[in-house]
Amino acid sequence: MLNQAFIAELKHEAASTKRILERVPEGKFDWKPHEKSMTLGRLASHVAELPGFLNSILTMDEFDFAKGDYKASHANTPEELMNVFQQKLDEVVQTLQNTSDEKMQANFTLQSGGHVIATVPRMVAIRSMALNHIIHHRGQIAVYLRLLDIPVPGMYGPSADEM
Repeated sequence: MLNQAFIAELKHEAASTKRILERVPEGKFDWKPHEKSMTLGRLASHVAELPGFLNSILTMDEFDFAKGDYKASHANTPEELMNVFQQKLDEVVQTLQNTSDEKMQANFTLQSGGHVIATVPRMVAIRSMALNHIIHHRGQIAVYLRLLDIPVPGMYGPSADEM
């Protein structure tokens, strides 16, 4: 069943995401490396909330940014980051448990107003719009941590700080 494969992958990646979120320092939530960059707190909050978007992919046939359904999360402490991430992760794992292969193969549309960004099978949206999205932003946090001279945890093996 497709849902079981995604649950296993999600849990595997969640362990790495937790290691990154645990390193976000309390006093640096407003820090950003460049004026065009998100603050560390906003970026980490986005990573923490992204499993909720995965849940939207699983429960909605389309997601329209213009409808205002997206409400950004703004954690203020590392504990809040971890709590948001764990809550969203638990919710999506439960949803995945109850998602059939047929639903996983059905189309999902991401749009903003009248502009369709993508219409793809739900299982493609799960990976490309949600899992890869988390991994991408997790990598950005790793760079922020490096620039702040905070040891970066390994994601797929030891990091330079763990060697």
